[in-house]
Amino acid sequence: MSGILAIFLLALAVTAVSIPWVRRLALRTGFVDTPSQRKLHSTPMPLLGGLAIFAGAFVALVFFANETPKTVAGVFLSFTLVMLIGLADDRYHLPARVKLLGELTAVCILIYFGIHVRLPLPYIVNYAITALWLIGITNAINFLDNMDGLSAGISGVAASFMLLLGLENGQFLVAGLSAAVLGACLGFLRYNFPPAKIFMGDVGALFLGFTLAILGLQLRFPANQATVTWMVPIFILAVPIFDTTLAVISRLRRGLSPNTAGKDHISHRLVRLGFSQREAVLILYLLTGATGMIALYITQADLVQAYILAVICSLIALYIMWWLEKKWQ
Repeated sequence: MSGILAIFLLALAVTAVSIPWVRRLALRTGFVDTPSQRKLHSTPMPLLGGLAIFAGAFVALVFFANETPKTVAGVFLSFTLVMLIGLADDRYHLPARVKLLGELTAVCILIYFGIHVRLPLPYIVNYAITALWLIGITNAINFLDNMDGLSAGISGVAASFMLLLGLENGQFLVAGLSAAVLGACLGFLRYNFPPAKIFMGDVGALFLGFTLAILGLQLRFPANQATVTWMVPIFILAVPIFDTTLAVISRLRRGLSPNTAGKDHISHRLVRLGFSQREAVLILYLLTGATGMIALYITQADLVQAYILAVICSLIALYIMWWLEKKWQ
């Protein structure tokens, strides 16, 4: 337990201390997000905050790693590749197909190192589900990075639940990575909570999304059956999944590409309902906490209880999605 706490504190400290340095570096090298009609900020905002997030998590994990199992090496290689893809995208605005190819390469690295879904299905189906989950969550966190403090805060809340579940089930590698992500997110939020002084950029959003997706894959619950516990990471990450689904459906309904940027995310819709940006962000933090509590309950639920709860939550989510679309169609 003391090692997990040390990882958390070191990740927090490295990220918080390095933010002013990377902020100056971003301004000097042109890593800035310029204002536009679809964006909320009115002045150029330095990116590269995600580089500090990555540095904090990476340094903390390496410093306290007594050994490097094969799977850990695969995790390090894959999320470093995803971070570099995000860094290149922040600088050169890569085409979507290039980013997707890089993400698929990172997925292949994980599969090579033995990290993938293990359902009683053919290998190719397990690999396809693994790719869908990893790429879907990676881009969901990136989609969610549309308001100050939102993506980092929700990633931190999700990581805290994964940390708790990792410790509860004796998965100290999962707990260590979760602690590193949580510490890095909190260190970054000191400078990103509304009003932000720096953005994480794709370098941070893609890294956080991919890492959280890996943690979701690696969670194990020996006290319950897999036909129930597969829902746990989905509930922990329910807010980014809902937000991405809402945005994609809304854009397809309007004849737009899902990759089109816009102010149609749940955070923007909360602001249009009359909440301030800060209030909208805090509401989504609370929702993530609520779905995380449901995930904790599901780890102890039987088959019938879990599926009844899942159906009820799905119906509520579908109704909210329908209502939001109807209100602003």
